[in-house]
Amino acid sequence: MSGDGRELGEARREHWRRTYGSHPGMYGQEPSPPAGLTVDGTGLLCVTLLLRLRKVIDGAEAGTVVHVIATDPAAPLDLPAWCHMTGHEYLGPVPGEQPVYALRLSADARPTRPDRPWHRAGD
Repeated sequence: MSGDGRELGEARREHWRRTYGSHPGMYGQEPSPPAGLTVDGTGLLCVTLLLRLRKVIDGAEAGTVVHVIATDPAAPLDLPAWCHMTGHEYLGPVPGEQPVYALRLSADARPTRPDRPWHRAGD
């Protein structure tokens, strides 16, 4: 290892690709569709952001594209992981000046606990 962390970073990215796959829209390769809903999580930690996100999407139609404004540095990892857990489709970062991430709501999404959206309902 060179000591600068490059190998570790690449190992983590490779683990991510093997675990979650990659969507064609990820990493800005394709433009994100326009948002049907926007969740402003500016200044929120991911825990609070997920609480807000869960509340906003509750009752929204399947197929709705949600843009999430998220300044928490963990958001680029937490949002795709949450989508993977719930069954929603993570579309990736939205190009622009703000840190915005897109997801598409799934009709067969697995519900989460209202007070702990990082846990599936019934857990």
